[in-house]
This record gives sequence, structure tokens and C-alpha cells, in this order.
Amino acid sequence: MTSDVLTTATVATDRVLRALDRIAEVDRPEVWITLRDRAALLADAAAVDARIAAGDHLPLAGLVVAVKDNVDVAGLPTTAACPEFAYTPEVTAAGVARLVDAGAVVLGKTNLDQFATGLVGTRSPYGAVRCSWDPALVSGGSSSGSAVAVALGIADIGLGTDTAGSGRVPAALNGIVGIKATIGVIPTHGVVPACVDYDCLTVFAASLEVAATATAVMAGPEPRDPRSRPWPADVRLSTGSTVRVAVPRPEDLTALCPQYRTAFDAAVRDAQESGVRIATVDISALLDAATLLYDGAVVAERYAAVGEFLAVPRAGADPTVAAIVAAAKAPAAHELVADLDALVHARARARELLADVDALLLPTTTEHPTIAKVQADPVAINRRMGTYTNFCNLLDLCAVAVPARPTASGAPFGITVVAPAFADQIAVDVAAHLTGAPSPDFVGAGVELAVFGAHLRGQALHFQLEELGARFVETVHTSDAYRLVALNTTPPKPGLVRHGPGAGAPIVGEVFQVSEAGLGRFLAQLPAPMTLTSVELSDGRHVVGFGCTNDVVADATDITEHGGWVAYRQS
Repeated sequence: MTSDVLTTATVATDRVLRALDRIAEVDRPEVWITLRDRAALLADAAAVDARIAAGDHLPLAGLVVAVKDNVDVAGLPTTAACPEFAYTPEVTAAGVARLVDAGAVVLGKTNLDQFATGLVGTRSPYGAVRCSWDPALVSGGSSSGSAVAVALGIADIGLGTDTAGSGRVPAALNGIVGIKATIGVIPTHGVVPACVDYDCLTVFAASLEVAATATAVMAGPEPRDPRSRPWPADVRLSTGSTVRVAVPRPEDLTALCPQYRTAFDAAVRDAQESGVRIATVDISALLDAATLLYDGAVVAERYAAVGEFLAVPRAGADPTVAAIVAAAKAPAAHELVADLDALVHARARARELLADVDALLLPTTTEHPTIAKVQADPVAINRRMGTYTNFCNLLDLCAVAVPARPTASGAPFGITVVAPAFADQIAVDVAAHLTGAPSPDFVGAGVELAVFGAHLRGQALHFQLEELGARFVETVHTSDAYRLVALNTTPPKPGLVRHGPGAGAPIVGEVFQVSEAGLGRFLAQLPAPMTLTSVELSDGRHVVGFGCTNDVVADATDITEHGGWVAYRQS
């Protein structure tokens, strides 16, 4: 993705000035814990503009970022929404640093449910963060401030964290996009831990394109984070031509309030009408696993993170958060071992559920309560709101939350596309299909492979590329050094043979991106006389592509005059 897509008609300085104007206009002080001063912001913006003028490639140039205040930004206090916990880091979190390197400007640090414990946005001594479109309603948490900063048009990118749903629930309640990548894909270096083995750094944006671009910029291993993970060699880069989605049984949806149940049914119908194949599955094992995050021994990770700090009475400690963390000291070691074993079995069940589909489609959350109701019942409502989010990190799944059709009353309603670990591109593709948005290249890994015959889209062997998760990139032509012949094979297919500059004609083909392991499997199964070799394109590039050995040319029919396999077949 080029920076042109994201920076049309704007530069960094102008964008920062608009953000400052918007902050004053909306008057939502509870969104921020620390807001950078105007001079510092404009200095950073001027530096970005200078980089643009110098010709630097900056995929996020002209965009501004709101950072959740449990993520380090050098020189700005990190509070995790607890004043007594505050410290000022000297080093910026790796994910934030990557955004800045890509041209983004950090506006400041945002409010959150204290120590990232909550899905409501009310558990903070800095004030409850109100919903962007109705101040009587909760904003969702724990990444409340970052989500609302995006929903109000202040920030282009909101950084959150997500252990139980904090990067998805606020997206649903505020009508924006939230991406929670596979655990470890974005390093959590510089993030105050909640449950260190299950924490993710996440992204909010108004569009899937911006959210995916920012997430892709932050992705990649980080030596300072031992839990960070690279994309595997066999990463899938696209869905097939038919999108297949699983949805829960009716009995798995009983936690939904009536309006949300109606809205989810409408979302499923919309998916079917768009050509998605729907399969109904039993997700009870996933819902059972979700309860282990707070009701099981896994919650001990929260005590390990901040338990000793909160064991001393703190004036700024939220009482609900403090109680949750204190209780996390109780589980015994054997209970944790039993719960970890239960999660192993639940992960296996999740793999079975997703084996024959691209993704699982879920309502993101169960309801949209008022602040008053949450304050009156701070635990039960919060627990219910995580019904369809709590299990994702426990079971090593990725998720993309996007807006669906509003409820009958016109309120935002969100759905989440859930996919296996490292199937992030698949989740993005499905989300794009469901919302009618272009599907951005999210992973950016793999090898380019050019095909010229039966593996073209719509041709007999294209399914082999789909099985590998290959992603279409572009239509191309070879240089004039190639001739095309029709081979005597079943199914019929052509052979591309290099003869030398000017001795052939441009032949039309298609370039796909395929994983390294996928290309290896493809090569291992390649039948004679086909080869994979370097193919020269008309623009001078060389890519890996299909050819065939010269010894078959004498018995084949030369079809170069048609300019390509499809044109020959049609003739």
C-alpha cells in the first residue's frame, strides 16, 4: 500500500492542527491522561513534512495517533490509569516507534480501564470515558480513550491493548474498526502487562485500510520481546474465490440483548446475500474457555503483573480492579496446570471448528449499557460483555472487529471475524468482503509467482493456488523473448518457452503472492515438463514463473499469436 492512499490532500502539519481544533471542539477531557503540547506536536509534524519533501516513503505520513496509557512513549508518563504507578520511560514501545518511523505523529496518551482490566471504560480515576455518540453510554474498555479519540475524528489511529476484548469491544460500541492480530505478531515491548502471555497491542481506525496499514507497520519480531513471533513460512495470504464462514448456533447466542440478537441475524443474512457460504457450528467449547480468563487460574497472571503494587493501599486504585487483582492471588499451581490443559483441548476444538471455513463470525459484544448501569453493577455486566471476546487470545486466535448494519434504533452494532493464529490476512479479507471495503495487503510476506496458463483465475488448475492461500497481485505481460505452446496434457495447459529478445511476443499472465513454504510445495508437485524459473516481464522485472523444457516444443502447437492462454482457449 502506498502513502498516496492515506495522505491525499493532507500533510502532517495540517493534520495536527485539525486534530488540535477537534480536541477543543468536542471537549472530551476524559479521553486523555497526557496530551502533548502544541509546540512539540508541530515540531514533530514539521519533521515528517520534511521527510516527505525529501522523498522518504512514509506509509503513515500525515496521520496522527492516540496511544493508550499503558504503552510507553519516551518522555511521556505511563500511568496505566493509576497515578501512583506512573513512571516516565526513556524508550518508546517498539510498536509505537515503528508507527513514528512510518510518518505518524503521536498526539498523547489516552485513558483506560485501570491496568487494562475491564471492558467498560469506567474504571479510571481520570474519569469514565463516555461513548462517542451518546455520553450517557459506556465507551467500552479497556482501550476506551484511544477508541473514542478515533470515533470523534481526533486521531486517525488509536493504539489499544487487548487481552480479553479491549481492542474489539470499544470498536463495536463506537462504530469503528479494531484489529487484534495473532499474539506476538505485534511486539508488546513497552506495554504494561495485564496477562503477559495473552496481551496484544491493537489498532483502532475509522477504516479497515488504515487499521490494516498501521497494524502491518507494527508487525514483526522484536528482540526485546521474547514472546514476539514472525509470520510463518506457510502463512496464508488470501481466501479462496468463495468465502466460507461459520456462525454460532442459536443456543450459543443467548447472551445477546434482543436488539443485538436481531442485528446479528441481519448481519448473517447480509453475509449470505453477498455470496458467503454459512455453516452453523457449536461454539460452546470456546465460550467455556472464555470463562477461564477471569474465573480460572489463568487470572493469576494479573496478580503477577501488578498484584504486589496493589497489595499496598493506593488512593488512585479503582476498587473493582483492585479486587479482581487481589483475588488473582488465590489459585494454586495445580489449578493453573489444570486450566492450561483445558486450554490445550479447547484450542484443538477451535482448530476443528475452523478447519473447513475461512473464519468464525461473531457478535463483538452483547449489549451497550449506560454508565449508570455499569457503576451500579460493575462486575456482572463487564463479564457478560466479554462473552464473545475473552477466548480469542487464550485459544491463539486473531480477530478483526468491524461495524455491521446498525440496530433497529440506529445504534452502531459490531461483528468480529475470528480466524486461527497467523490467518490474519484471511480475517482481514473476510472483514473486507462483509463490509464491502477493499481488502488491503496485510501480511506483506511471501514470494511473487507468475502464471500463464491453467493456473490463471477461472482456469482449471487455479484451485491449486487457492489451496495454498495465494494472493492475486496484478496482470502482467512477459517481454518479447517468449513463445507460448499448447501442450498435449490433461487438463490442457500451455508451456512458456524463452527464445531470446525479439524472438517471441508479450504473453499475458498473472502474478500471485504465495508463501515460501507454499511455493516449495508447489514446486515439489510440479509435473514434467513444467518448470519454475525466472521470467522476464515487459517492464524489465524478473519474477519466479512457469516455463517448460525445450524438448516438448517440437510436439506442441505454437499459440504465441494469441498473446495468452485464455485468448487461445476462447478462439
